Amino acid sequence: MKKILFTVAVAAFAVTPVFAQDSATQQQLDQLRGKIQDLADAQDAQSKKIDELEKEISDLGNKVNTPAAAPDTASAADLKKLAEQLQEVDQKRQDDRALILKQLDKIAKAAGAPPLKIKPSPVTSGDNTGGDISTPDVPKTGYAYVVKDGDTLSGIVKKLRDEKQEKVTVAQILAANPGLDPTKLYSGKKIFIPDASAK
Repeated sequence: MKKILFTVAVAAFAVTPVFAQDSATQQQLDQLRGKIQDLADAQDAQSKKIDELEKEISDLGNKVNTPAAAPDTASAADLKKLAEQLQEVDQKRQDDRALILKQLDKIAKAAGAPPLKIKPSPVTSGDNTGGDISTPDVPKTGYAYVVKDGDTLSGIVKKLRDEKQEKVTVAQILAANPGLDPTKLYSGKKIFIPDASAK
């Protein structure tokens, strides 16, 4: 019986360190699991942060690639459309002017006053329609010139001197085109070029 008791005691001592080893190993495994879980959570948080940063970068890239519509800029198409609208307005102005002159002439006739001396102008600011009250300073001979992109009055005068040997001046062009604003020339506008030699 002593033998059996001794064997049981030895077995109990042998099993205790095995249980103690299992307990220590289990604690280490639990610590490792906790650390692994912490790393996994940190990785998930980093992935979310990276996704947010990628989205911000994408949004910024879209903003950079999208042209900002500045309120004080215009495209070439906008300018062309505006020039066409100005021509329409100028045409309507000329038509209204002609109508007003006709009505004034009718009123003058009805009142017994002498009729107004109205003659059609060769070319007025932008068009050759409508009437014009005769002005002695405006030459009666000349021709229409159609303004091109980039033209200025001084540039037109230089071109006429170089290409056609005409000695017309800016002052003569301005006198022949009452109301012409040299800072507001646009492509397609017609101006009257007077014959410089005519008096």
